[in-house]
Amino acid sequence: MKNGPSLVLRGTIVGSLVVGLFGWFVAGHINLLPKAEVAYAASAAKTEKQSRVTTPEADQTNPCELSPSYPESITQWCDIITNFANQAELSPNLVAAVILQESGGDASAYSTSGAVGLMQVMPRDGIASEFECINGPCFASRPTIEELLDPSFNVEYGTKMLTGLIGRLGSLREALKAYGPMDAEYSYADKVLAIYENYR
Repeated sequence: MKNGPSLVLRGTIVGSLVVGLFGWFVAGHINLLPKAEVAYAASAAKTEKQSRVTTPEADQTNPCELSPSYPESITQWCDIITNFANQAELSPNLVAAVILQESGGDASAYSTSGAVGLMQVMPRDGIASEFECINGPCFASRPTIEELLDPSFNVEYGTKMLTGLIGRLGSLREALKAYGPMDAEYSYADKVLAIYENYR
């Protein structure tokens, strides 16, 4: 029983502190909760704002992988090309070669056959809607002109399409032949491959 009084004293002090803190919380909880919510909201807004701000120093996830020998009309799209080429498991320099051949880097390019944007994808509307296949309009499942005028969307769609053709046809040359104009045969594929070889 040597420590009895000391334990009682400690228990009394701890009990008083607990009661005091509980009373302080109950009395002040109406003011505390809004402050906490405001602080949380401010913190969340700051985090969201920071996530939207990217700087060349901060965004190192997709460094440019294009050959510097490509003209500026192509290298201006380096981030987009690198990002979607890598996602589609294609060489960024190959995608750049397709873009150079197709549009020269003009995101608003619109061909006489109705192809749109950087990678000259045929849309479902406009002139392209007039092309008829056995089961109806050839490009009915394609995006719209408006969608394809967005450089990011265009390159993402074009690279996925090219990857699909490679998988289905078994070779890059065959895929490029199918990607290009219907009447170009292998000349289109060979032009793109020559650009690819010259610039990489």
